[in-house]
Amino acid sequence: MSTGEFLLRAENLTKKVNSPEGELTILDSVTIVVPRGHTAAIVGPSGAGKSTLLALLAGLDEPTSGKVWLNGAELTALDEDGRASLRNREVGFVFQSFHLLPSLTAIENVLLPLELAATANASARARQALVDVGLEHRLRHYPKQLSGGEKQRVAIARAFVTQPSLLFADEPTGNLDNKTGAKILELLFALNTAAGTTLVLVTHDLEAAARCRHVIELAGGRVVKGG
Repeated sequence: MSTGEFLLRAENLTKKVNSPEGELTILDSVTIVVPRGHTAAIVGPSGAGKSTLLALLAGLDEPTSGKVWLNGAELTALDEDGRASLRNREVGFVFQSFHLLPSLTAIENVLLPLELAATANASARARQALVDVGLEHRLRHYPKQLSGGEKQRVAIARAFVTQPSLLFADEPTGNLDNKTGAKILELLFALNTAAGTTLVLVTHDLEAAARCRHVIELAGGRVVKGG
């Protein structure tokens, strides 16, 4: 498989932080590859380094050492503005806690990334994204008027509306009951397949992880399976 077929690649990622007890190693020489269009789950116990790895892969944080490539660009060679620009073009996010702006309606939340990118036909695209997640009757509702499942549907619509090449989903069902969470996962995987997006799912849910083509297991900051 050529380098171009890897949408996401990390080589020897290490993250160390200082603490009162001395230097702590959060991630230790992690190397993973995710081919274009594939789905990958990152699993492991609490404290294994899953969220830290996601932050490094997305360019939200910088490694102590190691490199990350995203869609052919070396993310770790860019400054903060360069990483943000690449992320805005290439990446969508779905978080456990939704991260919706409470002062904006559902459609305004979905519109926001399109308006920031000065995208043509932004309103029509935002509306269609909410139709695609089954929320055509909730366009003008504020987050406080929505259930947890509906909030996550808005977040999924916002993530997909920019047509990202890569979607990070960080514990997307963590704040939902089992039935609602199962529906959200069905929606996430269906939209991902339809869009041909590369999906990286961070999860404690082994059933959700088993739906992914690749499972990368972390323990103690190291890859112990997959990668």
